[in-house]
Amino acid sequence: MPPRINYAEAFPEGQKAMYGFAKAVHQSGLEHSLIQLVLTRASQINGCAWCLNMHTRDAIKAGEQPRRLHLLHAWRETPLYSERERAALALTESMTLIAKTRQVPDDVYDAAAAQFNEHDLAALMLTIVEINTWNRLAITAEKSPVLDQTLPG
Repeated sequence: MPPRINYAEAFPEGQKAMYGFAKAVHQSGLEHSLIQLVLTRASQINGCAWCLNMHTRDAIKAGEQPRRLHLLHAWRETPLYSERERAALALTESMTLIAKTRQVPDDVYDAAAAQFNEHDLAALMLTIVEINTWNRLAITAEKSPVLDQTLPG
């Protein structure tokens, strides 16, 4: 099924701005593996198949363990993630669900602030904003993974 709209062709200046935003957060100094976990977790919550396919594939290519990606939805129940990753994942969930909860609880923010300096915390927050924007674009456009792409193992 083709997407509803090709927003990149319809508004190339907007797509270019989004790529610039993405480039800035991805070059912020945050660990690539942490960024991929955040991108994947937000995409899971939002149900964005396009982004899930892309980010899990990219994470595995970059050396992420498939087991950690398979268990990402249950990150609280497994010791596979560091305290820094846990703080980032909790903030990711809270910011992604903000329309429903209307807040980021103090304990979630404080845990992230304890793990990240101000620059890295700002970069993390903007990474979360970035992926939520891409998810919303892909879902609204009904963009789906190319069927002949190999899904990560």
